[in-house]
Amino acid sequence: MAVTTPGRLMGIMRLPRQQQYADGATLASLLAATLLVIPSKMVVRGIPFSLTLASVVSLIAAMCWFCAQLTTNLGVAKGRTPVRTVAFVYALANIMTYGYANAGYLPSDERGFADHRLVLALALVGLAIAVCDGVRGVDRLDRVLKTIVVAGAIMGVIGSCQFLLDLDLTKYLQLPGLRPTSLDSAVLSRGAQNRVASTTGHPIEFGVVCAMMLPLAAHYGFNAKEEGKPALRWWICTALIGSGLFFSVSRSAVLCVVAIGLVLFLGWPTRRRLQAVLAAVASLAVMKVASPGLTKTIYNLFANAGQDSSVQVRAHRYTQAANEIRRHLFLGRGAGTWYYPKYNAFDNQYIMSMVETGLIGTAAFIAVFVVGMYAAARARYMATDARTRDLGLALTASLLVPLVGAATFDLLAFGTVTGLAFLLLGCTGALLRSVAETVPMEGDDRPMAWRISHRIDTVTDALARRVSH
Repeated sequence: MAVTTPGRLMGIMRLPRQQQYADGATLASLLAATLLVIPSKMVVRGIPFSLTLASVVSLIAAMCWFCAQLTTNLGVAKGRTPVRTVAFVYALANIMTYGYANAGYLPSDERGFADHRLVLALALVGLAIAVCDGVRGVDRLDRVLKTIVVAGAIMGVIGSCQFLLDLDLTKYLQLPGLRPTSLDSAVLSRGAQNRVASTTGHPIEFGVVCAMMLPLAAHYGFNAKEEGKPALRWWICTALIGSGLFFSVSRSAVLCVVAIGLVLFLGWPTRRRLQAVLAAVASLAVMKVASPGLTKTIYNLFANAGQDSSVQVRAHRYTQAANEIRRHLFLGRGAGTWYYPKYNAFDNQYIMSMVETGLIGTAAFIAVFVVGMYAAARARYMATDARTRDLGLALTASLLVPLVGAATFDLLAFGTVTGLAFLLLGCTGALLRSVAETVPMEGDDRPMAWRISHRIDTVTDALARRVSH
């Protein structure tokens, strides 16, 4: 007679798997895949602006967020958070500089670029607040961030094929309904080395995007190993993303990696620091064997920076920038109105922001990422489990990358890195909100604004239920 053990009984009586419906995390994951995998030079046909599919999805996400705010039963969070506030401030700053620029005379071409930049700014803000309020819980946030890491690994594969095989796979990623804005190759050269852009618009952008994703990939690799789960897949993703840092052959990427390394080393335990150092040394050795001249080329980027013509040209343009800044100190001449090739490029987003959006717009731009880092660090401080604390540290390091990269190239002129930065901004807001909701209200140290807004929402929900009955 067969004996029914408890294990067999549980197998027979296994409950059906709970169905996960589409939510804010689903939309954010779709946007992440669209943003990183579809080439940035592909834009939607049939609309007056050159909008990528990711920008269109961002605008749809903003509309979904607005409609969800009109109801109380769709699961979208409400109430003030630092990330949500700074996103609205950034939108207001862009609207102010747009109004100031259009109050006077603008050539038709500059007015068109100003219109385009305002739409993109609103799409970015909509993306950030939709993720901040729509992704509920750390588990759903993990789904979004893991999608970013996997999409980054796909970018690494495409970049590796461009660098090692001279095979540009982006030529085969042309979807129906999209058209290319440029026929330029994604493979450039610096010295005797190729430098590749993968699906982004420029090798510099590719390197900075990879630097932004690297802490997240390492986070999932380390935590999978510590939790006894399969970790090889995440280390492969980490290696592929890391390869983009080398294959972009970019000073900006190296500076960003140094910056995130400092942040991670401050928060990581000693054992993890040693593992990271050994992994970095092994990566350099592999690259030395795979491409002997690559490490030397990257070294020369810094050793010969004083003789680099690109650095000298940028320095000569700063006088022109200073004259423009003095003319429109507070609100600038208009976002998008200073564009290449009509005007010289400054290759420095801080200077470009001062010219286009003035002191107010530049302060709002900086505040976006400073507040995002604060939200991630705050979530790390408030979290009670090691996995969430480590995620807060990884997001803090990732959002430092745009602040560093903005000093070396015109960050806002590139859609992939800007979209990823605002997507991660929303993720920090979602993380802080998720962690704050798990902390007991009595005796907690959450910001007063959060507690007041939480109580207002509680009273509003109670009144809405009473009226409905």
